[in-house]
Amino acid sequence: MDDLVITNARELITLSPGYLRRGNQMSELGIIYNGSIAIKDGKISAIGTPRHVEAKRKSRFIGAKKEIDATNKIVMPGFVDCHTHLVFAGNRAEEFELRVMGKTYKEIAEAGGGIINTVNRTRKATEDELFQNAIKWLNYAITHGTTTMEIKSGYGLSLKEELKILKVIKRLSEMHPITIIPTFLGAHSVPQDKSKKEYMDELLNEIIPEASKHAKFCDVFCEDGVFTKEEARQILMRGKEFGLIPKIHADELTSSGGSELAGEVGAISADHIVYPSKKGIEQMKNSIAVLLPGACLFLSHKPPVKELIQAGIPIAIGSDFNPGASPVLSIPIIIGLACVLSGMTPAQAITAATINAAYAIGVADRVGSLEVGKEADLIILDVSSYKEIPYWFGVNPIITVIKNGKIQDTKNWNSSQNNNHGQ
Repeated sequence: MDDLVITNARELITLSPGYLRRGNQMSELGIIYNGSIAIKDGKISAIGTPRHVEAKRKSRFIGAKKEIDATNKIVMPGFVDCHTHLVFAGNRAEEFELRVMGKTYKEIAEAGGGIINTVNRTRKATEDELFQNAIKWLNYAITHGTTTMEIKSGYGLSLKEELKILKVIKRLSEMHPITIIPTFLGAHSVPQDKSKKEYMDELLNEIIPEASKHAKFCDVFCEDGVFTKEEARQILMRGKEFGLIPKIHADELTSSGGSELAGEVGAISADHIVYPSKKGIEQMKNSIAVLLPGACLFLSHKPPVKELIQAGIPIAIGSDFNPGASPVLSIPIIIGLACVLSGMTPAQAITAATINAAYAIGVADRVGSLEVGKEADLIILDVSSYKEIPYWFGVNPIITVIKNGKIQDTKNWNSSQNNNHGQ
């Protein structure tokens, strides 16, 4: 007997078969109309078609311990947020005001704001304070349909502080239903108390060897005024020596060579990708372009979506949740922004937030599509078509979240929220 069966979904969006989608494939959602899905022992045990349901209920979609009727609803994989900076202290609302008044991201950073602002606040926070703040945001994320999330370090910029953040990430993964994938981003900026050379030496010889024990990926901010292409190469190659898979913040503010480097070092993803060179687009064909619509909104960026799709580069989207450039954590909102700001279709944006996002953090064998044998991470939405997800912008359509086959009490998650928002 199955543990749970969901029946009569107006659209059962499977993203099956769960391959990495490129070009026109990004519109292939694998929809089963009036579909049903069965769950047993935390895994998907069967997926139904109208034929299954109409055969006088002789299929396995009967006799489950619990049944959910999804009439006029859609059912789809839980969202995979493949790029976040969720562990931090404080906020940067004052910088938001400065940007509205005309200051650029670079000008604010040069005046002591930006990443360094958050680094200073995060260093002062205790591990428990960071943990409690992050739990609130995870609770918010799961109510908006996120069931898997990558979290980066990067607001410590020293061995002690980076390990503190990575320890918080581990605690979160042990305490919260959301599956968490840890990324080391010690090369997020250069700390104020060290020269570039001093910090590079510390990264290469001290921090990376220790951080590799606590993370799956090594990321670097390759950008003018941060880490050059060659410095980023040293960092990523050093990470590979210790088993860390390369990721890269590439070409966000300028054409800095990051997309080219992604191809050269075999990065699993190149993230942001606002100003890639033609050579970079050609070289990163074996990497996933992770676009971040929240940052595009707050920094007025427009990534070259059409060029990336035409080049056959798979696209994923993430929230880039952080206290500066993207204080947005709702993936339904991110999907809407991907459509409105970047010209992605609803189908492309959904693909980018599920199966392609799962590939971007190396978990597509487990999540990102609804297929027999995969983890039963899925969501039920109170809309009758996937096209309504970005259309009802700012509305949370999620009514049921199922993680590893268990229905999550989203009312309880919501009740644990408060109004401190990153304080």
